[in-house]
Amino acid sequence: MCNAQNAVPRRTIKEMVKDNQQVVFVRYFDGQLWYKTECEFEFPVPTDDVGNATMLAQDKALLFMRYIRKHIDAIEAGKEIA
Repeated sequence: MCNAQNAVPRRTIKEMVKDNQQVVFVRYFDGQLWYKTECEFEFPVPTDDVGNATMLAQDKALLFMRYIRKHIDAIEAGKEIA
């Protein structure tokens, strides 16, 4: 089980992407595409990184591993400062 977008997920990244799990597009806000994993963990994908790629409403979570990891690291870094 995962939790809200501003909390570290209870599952590992590998658990979130294994067995062909999917991510779903949630919203666009301030230059970021927000996606959600099957365990409800939300993470941003900066549009600057997308270039001219086609971003699907639903896609393989494995392809988004980089962005999931970056968001988890950002959350953990914020907790260390607080």
